Order: sequence, then structure tokens, then C-alpha cells
Amino acid sequence: MFYNILKVIFQILFGILFRPKVKGKENVPMEGGMIMAANHLSNWDPPIVGTYMPRPVAYMAKEELFKPAIAGAIIRSLYAFPVKRGAADRGAIKTALGILKQGLCLGVFPEGTRSKDGKTHKAESGVALLAAMSKVPVVPTAIIGTNKILQNGGFLPQLQIIYGEPMYFEGKHNDKEALVDFSKKIMEKIDNLIKMNSQA
Repeated sequence: MFYNILKVIFQILFGILFRPKVKGKENVPMEGGMIMAANHLSNWDPPIVGTYMPRPVAYMAKEELFKPAIAGAIIRSLYAFPVKRGAADRGAIKTALGILKQGLCLGVFPEGTRSKDGKTHKAESGVALLAAMSKVPVVPTAIIGTNKILQNGGFLPQLQIIYGEPMYFEGKHNDKEALVDFSKKIMEKIDNLIKMNSQA
């Protein structure tokens, strides 16, 4: 209930401030487990993308965000769960696979951190590993404009969120070369979506 209430509030707020354009919703499977893999420009990304995703999203979030008790409780109520960055967090992987097994949507930012220059960067292989172990589709998601929010004292006139066609990992989950290649392809697809939809 809290998630749904907050989503309505954010839809009104973001609609007034940013007038977001959302494309490719038909590419989002409405049933079954799936991974939404997006580029990462700003702390605005999770709430904005989550607000306009046509189904609830459970995010992996860095564990530091959960340390203040109140903040941690709020974040958890929005389906997020902690992950240790820079290390193989088996607990987070187990939680993520459980979410996918339940037929839910898992949101990840393959780059692992925010882009400081607004460009896409190399993805970590975690997203490919999850896709390989769960056999669920990955929906490449391009975010445009969130890195410009509140720049120069003003609000960004408009944001864009573009969902690409689902991608499937074909291979074994212990094939490191295949995992790296699939992660690369995800980011290439996201980069292409950004280039195709960027405003001049």
C-alpha cells in the first residue's frame, strides 16, 4: 500500500516538474521474473524509473543507504534490499534470485555507480550472472536527463525513459567470457537507445 501511494504522489510531482516521456512500455513483460537494467546518472534514477515502470520494481541498493534505521525501513518498504559494492555479495545474489523466482521485477544499475560524465560505462558482470542463473529476460532501460536536474538553480524541462526489447542470456552461468560479453551487449543497447532518443 505504501509503495502504491508513494507512486501516485511521485507521478503527480514528477509530471509537474519534469514532464517525462516514457517509451517502449510494450517491451516490458507484465508477468514473470525480469531484470530491468538501466544506466545510472543520478540519485533521482531509482524513484523516477520506479514511478513510471508499469510494474513494481525491487532495487538492489548500496548497503550504506540502509544504515540509518528510519531510512533503511522506508527503503525496504519500497522493495529495495542492500548489496555490498566491490565484492561478491552472496546474500544479495540469493535475495535477487529469490525475487526473480517469485516472478517479480528486479532493478539493477549494471555500471555499479553513477556516471560522472553522463556517458555509459563498462558494466559489471553481476547482471549477466543473475540473468544466466534465473533464465529471465533483461530489459535494457535508457535514462536521459536526470543528471541535469537542479543544475543552474532550475528544474530540467523534461526527462526520458526508454525501455528496449528484452534480451536473453544464452549459455552457462559459469562461462565468464559469455557473462562479460552479455553485460557489454546490455550497455551497448542502452547506449544506442540514448543516442536514438537524445534531444539535440
